[in-house]
Amino acid sequence: MQKILDAILADELDDIGRIDVPTSYRGVTVHADEVDMFEGMATADKDPRKSLHLDEVPVPELGPGEALVAVMASSINYNTVWSSIFEPLPTFNFLRRYGRTSPLAARHDQPYHVLGSDLSGVVLRTGPGVNNWKPGDKVVAHCLDVALEHPDGHSDTMLDPAQRIWGFETNFGGLAELALVKTNQLMPKPAHLTWEEAAASGLVNSTAYRQLVSRNGAGMKQGDVVLIWGATGGLGSYATQLALNGGATPVCVVSSPAKAELCRRMGAELVIDRKAEGYRFWSDEHTQDPREWKRFGARIRELTGGDDPDIVFEHPGRETFGASVFVAKRGGSIVTCASTSGYQHTYDNRYLWMNLKNIIGTHFANYREAWEANRLITKGRIHPTLSTVYPLDQAGQATSDVHGNVHQGKVGVLCLAPGEGLGVSDPERRERFLPEINRFRVDPQ
Repeated sequence: MQKILDAILADELDDIGRIDVPTSYRGVTVHADEVDMFEGMATADKDPRKSLHLDEVPVPELGPGEALVAVMASSINYNTVWSSIFEPLPTFNFLRRYGRTSPLAARHDQPYHVLGSDLSGVVLRTGPGVNNWKPGDKVVAHCLDVALEHPDGHSDTMLDPAQRIWGFETNFGGLAELALVKTNQLMPKPAHLTWEEAAASGLVNSTAYRQLVSRNGAGMKQGDVVLIWGATGGLGSYATQLALNGGATPVCVVSSPAKAELCRRMGAELVIDRKAEGYRFWSDEHTQDPREWKRFGARIRELTGGDDPDIVFEHPGRETFGASVFVAKRGGSIVTCASTSGYQHTYDNRYLWMNLKNIIGTHFANYREAWEANRLITKGRIHPTLSTVYPLDQAGQATSDVHGNVHQGKVGVLCLAPGEGLGVSDPERRERFLPEINRFRVDPQ
């Protein structure tokens, strides 16, 4: 592994395909024999630092249409939190089902699961049938794993019944020194970014792009008012940038003065600190309070000069969904991609049907959407929102930060990269965008 790292650090990549690949590598894993370790505990009390391990695991066989990538950096997404606390179910169920689909897929059904759905790094090997990528290419990866053998996937790959999220529903993810990906996951690494900056955006930026911009999501247009929950988080910070970049008006909902200040640094002027203003959408565990929905809606109109949101960018789920349906404008859209506060959503349907509102479900992004989202980063229109960066052996702490919502932006993880600040191959472009990169770099709380 050291020879591979030395070649990457020296930027001597022409012959990297001739360097022997080791037989094993270090990866962040959960173990199948520990899936019951948190049984009976409340979600908030489950500690990823206890379930995540840094193991030496065998390098998987390389199949057709695949690449083996030397991972310089990765980042934490909420799916890693779910995997680490075995909610809503252990991810080994995904691996077993996948393993039954073909002899090659059986590689993924292991008693360990290497996690991670982001990476930046360098291609080491490609399998048969790969023409567009070669050893030595500097890449980032999006997390859609799909073989496109079903007709439903050919209009939108996210509709393919066999699509999976790499590193969550497949093995050999990006929180590791090496990763196995389909080559149709690969995209060029933005040359002006460091390894850790480049690794921060793949999942969340692509997800936000489909959810907000794409015709498969809300189809945001210039002038739209967009309510963004968790506007400084891993997902919301990219939604805020996409709204600003696309001529919309974001209304950013956050939970602290520090997060409100970050929104303003990003260029958003309309910010609601829900904790400071004391919104309680649930009067008890089973009962929502419509008076709080109305108070929240009035606050939005106060900020916007009387406009309700054309689009509500939803991802908290149970805690906020009733309010989201209520405050969306007549004919507006509530577009949802996750449920980090709970999957069972309750809302008053009168406000939906009588006001002709739409609920749109989205999930990650297809290759074209991910490519367009990455292109915006390459062109310096969208910037990574990175906060703390941990070494690989502290991935448990990094995941705990996200689980406890004590972070802002994205939490990065250095894999093979020996430190921060490496990997920039276009210093002139970086110099041009450096003020923006620094403005979007998030101070840890």
